[in-house]
Amino acid sequence: MPELPEVETVRMGLDKWVTGRRVAAVEVHHPRAIRRHLPGDAHFAAVLAGRTITGTRRRGKYLWLPLDSGDAVIAHLGMSGQLLMQPPEAPDEKHLRVRFAFADDGPELRFVDQRTFGGLSVSEGGAELPDEIAHIARDPMDPLFDDDLFVERMRAKHTEVKRALLDQTLISGVGNIYADEALWRVQLHGARPTDALSKPVVRRLLGHVRDILGEAIKAGGTSFDALYVNVNGESGYFDRSLDAYGREGLPCHRCGTAMRREQFMNRSSYSCPRCQPRPRKSLR
Repeated sequence: MPELPEVETVRMGLDKWVTGRRVAAVEVHHPRAIRRHLPGDAHFAAVLAGRTITGTRRRGKYLWLPLDSGDAVIAHLGMSGQLLMQPPEAPDEKHLRVRFAFADDGPELRFVDQRTFGGLSVSEGGAELPDEIAHIARDPMDPLFDDDLFVERMRAKHTEVKRALLDQTLISGVGNIYADEALWRVQLHGARPTDALSKPVVRRLLGHVRDILGEAIKAGGTSFDALYVNVNGESGYFDRSLDAYGREGLPCHRCGTAMRREQFMNRSSYSCPRCQPRPRKSLR
C-alpha cells in the first residue's frame, strides 16, 4: 500500500496540473470507487461540476483537493489506486474508475484502480481539513508536527515499537516499508516495548523516520510493481536504497549478517539478527 512518500509524490504532481482549474464534468465508471461518498455517483458528479480546485493537501496517506465551494475531494489510493493526468484523446485505461474533465479542455484527471480498494469522496466543508480524516495524526513531514508530544506519547504506550510506528493516530504516513527501514537505522527490533525506550532513543528513531521519508520523496517513492506510479505513470526508485525491507537472506549493509524475515500482523518484517536483536521480553 502506498505510504507517505508515494502519496506526497502524487500530491506534488497533481498540484502542478490541477490547481486553479475548473471541473467541467465528472464520470463515475465504477460505483465502488466512490463507495465512501454515501449520496452516490450522481451526487458526486453534480457537486463537483463547475467547481475550481484551489490546491492539493495531504495528511499521512490521504490527500485531498480543496474546492472553491469550501468542500474537498478526498482520495485514498488503497493498494493499487492511481491518479493520472492524461490527454482527453488518450484511450481509457482498463481499470478506469473516475474521470475528471476540465473546462479548459486540457489534460484529464483519471482515477485508475485495479483492485478497487482505494476511493474518492466529497467532504462537505472539508477544504481546510476534512472531518473524515481529522482523527489521523500529523505526519513527521508536517511543519506543525510536535516532536516532544510524539516522544511522550510513544513512551506512554504499552506496545511494540513497530506497532506504534504504524499507529496512524500517533504518527501518520509510516507503513511497513519505512518502519522497517527506520528501525534498521536506529538498530531496534520491532518488538521492543515502547515504554522501555529512552527519550533520546525515541528522538533518534523519529529523526531516522523523517530522513527516510524525505529521501524516499526525492526518489519518487518505492515501486515494487506497476501498481504505484506518479501522475505521469512513472515508477519511483527508492527500492534501490532499501536497507531492510524485502532483503531476506541478503547481507546486512552494516555488518554483513544475513537479513531475516519474520511474520508481523499478517505481513512481513525485515531486520538484521545481529544489529537488531530480539528483546529478551516481548509483548507477544
